[in-house]
Amino acid sequence: MAPRIPDSSTDEQIQPIETGLKDKDNVYVDHKLQIAWRNVVLFSLLHIMSIYSIKLILTSAAWQTILFAFFLYICSGLGITAGAHRLWSHRSYKAKWPLRVILCIFNSIAFQNHIYEWARDHRVHHHYSETDADPHNATRGFFFAHMGWLLCKKHPEVKRKGANIDLSDLLADPIIRFQRRNYLKLVFLFCFFLPTVIPAFLWGESFWNAYFICSVFRYCFTLHVTWLINSAAHMWGQHPYDKHISPAENLVVSISAIGEGFHNYHHTFPYDYSASELGMRFNLTTMLINFMAKIGWAYDLKRVSPNVLKQRIERTGDGTHFSLVNNKSL
Repeated sequence: MAPRIPDSSTDEQIQPIETGLKDKDNVYVDHKLQIAWRNVVLFSLLHIMSIYSIKLILTSAAWQTILFAFFLYICSGLGITAGAHRLWSHRSYKAKWPLRVILCIFNSIAFQNHIYEWARDHRVHHHYSETDADPHNATRGFFFAHMGWLLCKKHPEVKRKGANIDLSDLLADPIIRFQRRNYLKLVFLFCFFLPTVIPAFLWGESFWNAYFICSVFRYCFTLHVTWLINSAAHMWGQHPYDKHISPAENLVVSISAIGEGFHNYHHTFPYDYSASELGMRFNLTTMLINFMAKIGWAYDLKRVSPNVLKQRIERTGDGTHFSLVNNKSL
């Protein structure tokens, strides 16, 4: 099973379910953690190969190869942040078909499950954040939220509550349907084949180096950056918009995850296309969407009104918002 990522957008609060007890719907839940050994083996091999890739980066790789791997990291990251996350999971803006095709290709480079499955899990995450129905419930610890959730079978509540999430808009998109039908072929082409052959043919890099650096290492690195949104950004940082939820403003995660670390804001206002009050600052994803809006490929960009923002900060913020700290009005 390929990894998938990366809302608490509803007022519904579901309390965590203890093993062997009935939940609020009077359904008996007896869950015993089951290890997904296939995933354990595959992820172990991926990390061993990635460690070897670091040796190649330091000893024999051409500088163009390293730069190309970084370029692919940005592209694959945007396939998650601008595509699977802000466009398809939250519908925070609309995109014409050329942009949707590009983001679909970028998403295939990322190899974090096809858009339909990624968006499904992310919507469940927002509806039932930090409960047993959350696929990467951060209350189960850093490792579980970071990658442990992919190394074991899903909690039954994830499947049961997830069955109530409306996904009809995703199935109505022909680009999502095409990717879903041809996902493994697209992953092979865009995540592994092209990143290996392009460096070899354009600047004479060895296929060996190109494969390990531009495919394997870049893929593993992108996974960990994405996972930090589920782990670090749910544990460490400030809560200027809502002190009652665990997602936090984490600048380090936001810079590395090209704009996705302003997590207290995002979980408070999941419909905002920028996923941050700061707009384009520290937010490469917002820069891309703004550029696409200028050329007409992105439109209907949703944003939080200043009045709503001000009221929410004063009502539920923890007092760390810069306007309050510096005694400025919003």
